[in-house]
Parts: sequence; structure tokens; C-alpha cells
Amino acid sequence: MKNVLFSIVTLALAFALPNATDAPGFGVHEWGTFTSVAGENGTAITWRPFGGPTDLPCFVDRSRIVDQVRNVKGALMGTVRMETPVLYFYASREAIANVKVRFTKGVITEWYPRAAMSAFNSTIEWHEVRVSPASAPDFPVEPGRSHYYAARETAAAPLEVGSQKEKFLFYRGVGTFSLPVSVKMTDDRKILVKNLGPDAVSGIIFFENRGGQKRYTVAGTLANEIVLDLESLNRDASALDVDLERILVEQGLYQAEARAMIETWRDSWCEEGARLFYIVPGRVIDSVLPLDIQPAPAQVTRVFVGRMEVITPAIEEDVKQAITNNDLAALEKYGRFLQPIAQRLGLQSRLLDSVYSNYLSQASACSPHKKP
Repeated sequence: MKNVLFSIVTLALAFALPNATDAPGFGVHEWGTFTSVAGENGTAITWRPFGGPTDLPCFVDRSRIVDQVRNVKGALMGTVRMETPVLYFYASREAIANVKVRFTKGVITEWYPRAAMSAFNSTIEWHEVRVSPASAPDFPVEPGRSHYYAARETAAAPLEVGSQKEKFLFYRGVGTFSLPVSVKMTDDRKILVKNLGPDAVSGIIFFENRGGQKRYTVAGTLANEIVLDLESLNRDASALDVDLERILVEQGLYQAEARAMIETWRDSWCEEGARLFYIVPGRVIDSVLPLDIQPAPAQVTRVFVGRMEVITPAIEEDVKQAITNNDLAALEKYGRFLQPIAQRLGLQSRLLDSVYSNYLSQASACSPHKKP
């Protein structure tokens, strides 16, 4: 009888205790943004998504492409600015992982921690990423404010790559690829949103900030097409954060991750202009950004928000009036989107050139070869 009991206890312990040779299990969550500008037919146009001021800390690595672009006034063209994807790791005990992301139709322009890049900056690899859930946070911080740090406010495990420590793996880039939606103004000044892909697109929100007056509407899931009426937009934008957080959590992010993403992008998402937000279907993410992690995580969740700027008649009129009145402040509020707006209107003026050149000149002076 004693032998039988001993065998049962031994068997139970064998299942309860991890084998020292087994790779520790971990899960991965990722969020990011695809920013684009809708053309007259509603699909994403080619524009200059890169350049201008950035609040990225100087410890973030930047590719040589970044320096070259600054020298030619933001001439890196694309249909999409891939903004701040971050990869979080969750583990009950220490683990080591190798991570590779391919940007199939784009270039990676910034990243942290240090990583290996392919010749044309289309693939990024982090080797021997140490996932240390028991480690105390010890991450680099620089003087001054930066939206970069908001992404650290989660329960994810601290990471270490070489001697560099961070709460996540971070990267950005510029791409030229098709997006799953189109959005345009109709002749009767309504907003026509179409699904261009095989998968339903969820989380549809249309937002407008006109002269500080913010309003939005939640349109739910897009199967084929929908028509939105600007006049019916909710004029109380105070609940926007709540709706965004709910949508992001429904897509699989933890609440703290959703809040970190919103805090990172609140100022940008709510700036002057009109835009459509949507959740990029998983099939699109995996096609554009194939992710390979070894050993394979127990679970991977990837949530990307699509942001498509819409150049409304009100915006067109605002820019025309600003040029007529020599109103620098009215033009400056459109920032990086001023160039595609002017292109849409077929406008050329020294004032426009001056404002846009000044915007591009505000880029950070950091480079991958010169860090403080």
C-alpha cells in the first residue's frame, strides 16, 4: 500500500513541477497604429508620413534612413505611418525569447531596445530577449515629457536585451500597402465608409475636431459599407476614451494596455481634423507584419488601430482662408497632414511651403550614432 501511495505522489509531483529542460511558457500582447490619409476616392494616398517633431527619447535607435530623410525634407513617402507598435511579454517565471518582425512593404525607422536590422530595414530582430517578471523596473528616462513612457504603465514583465532594459519591444516605420477600408465625403456631405477586404472591420469610430469643438460617433462593425451623417455626430466627446478602451479590451488587450495606448495617442488622435478609427483585421496585420517568436508563446494577441484622416470640405475651406489671411497658426495646426491637404486642393504658396518646412525642421536632432 505504501508503495502505491508513493507512486501516486511521485506521479502527481511530476505533473505539478516544471521540467528544468522545458522552455518557460509566456504570452505576448501587441498594440500599434496604422495612420493614413484618404484621397478623393476614399482609399489611402501616398504622402509624407515621416518627419516633423517627435517626442521620442534620444535613447531610442533611429536608422540611417531617418537622417537621410531629414536632409531631404521628409521625402520618405508611403501610404501608412506605422506608429509605436509595442510588444509586451507576460510570464510566471524567467524566459528567453528571440523575436523577429518583418515589415513586408515598408521600412522600420525607429526601435528600442537595440536590435539587428536587415540591409533595407524591412526586418528587425531582437536576440535573446530576457523576460524577467520578478525584476524591479529599471528603465531609461530622460528629462522632459514624452508620450513614449505611457506605454510602460502595464503589468507586463520587464525585458532585457544585452544591457538595455525596457517594459516592451518598440518599433516604428513607414509602409506602402493597401488598407482594408476607404472613407470619403459624398456629394450630399455625408461620409461613406467601405470595407475593401474579406473580413468584417470592427471598432468603427468617426471623430472630428473643428476649432476645438470635438464630436464623434461609434458605428460598430463594418461588413460592406455604411453612411455616416456629420450632423448626427455626438457633440459630447468626453466619453470617447471610455468607448476606445471598451473596443480595445474587446479585441483582447488587457485594460491597463488599452489605457496605456489611449494615453500614448490621446493628443494625436484628438488633434484638429477629421478621422476614421477602426480595428485592423488580424489577417492584415499578420500579412503586413509577420511576427516570429521562438520559443513560440502560449498565446499572442495583436491589436492595431487604423487611423484614416479625412479631408472634409470644412478643412479645405479653413486652409484656403488661412492662406488668404496669412494665418500661420491656422495652417500649423494641421502639422504633417498639411502637405496632403494642399496637394488635394492643388495649392501652392510660399506661406504653405514655409509652414511645412518649419514643421519638418522640428525633427529631433538625435541620431543612431550620437546619443546623449
